[in-house]
Amino acid sequence: MHFLPACENETSVPNKPYCDVHMAKYLAQVIVMGVQVVGRAFARALQQEYAASQAAARARSSAGQHSAAATSLSGMSLQEAQQILNLSKLEPEEIQKNYEHLFKVNDKSVGGSFYLQSKVVRAKERLDEELNIEVQQQQRQQQKQQSQQNTET
Repeated sequence: MHFLPACENETSVPNKPYCDVHMAKYLAQVIVMGVQVVGRAFARALQQEYAASQAAARARSSAGQHSAAATSLSGMSLQEAQQILNLSKLEPEEIQKNYEHLFKVNDKSVGGSFYLQSKVVRAKERLDEELNIEVQQQQRQQQKQQSQQNTET
């Protein structure tokens, strides 16, 4: 069964059913097709990465500048910290309760992981920072309201 066409002049080279020129031509076609497939996949990957980075940038800008600064300082996003401590809302009591539980469970003396314990600590620090940012924002809003009320009277 022959997949490649035989050379026109097979009688001149009886032991070679296929001509070297044809073989080189088909090899070049296979290489070109392979490069095209890889190129398309690479282009799609770049497009997806660009779209993901744009979405992340929009999420960061909507989260606020203070929160973004806290993320860059702690190296952990607010969402990641909430996932680590298994929280959906920022409630100080719930943060403390989950922190204490996860810290104890991951203690090395009870067979836990120091790495996970440190992630729990960093997550609590990040959430505490976020709570401080919220308190500061509320204080600024109250001060603005008070100053507006003072100027009206």
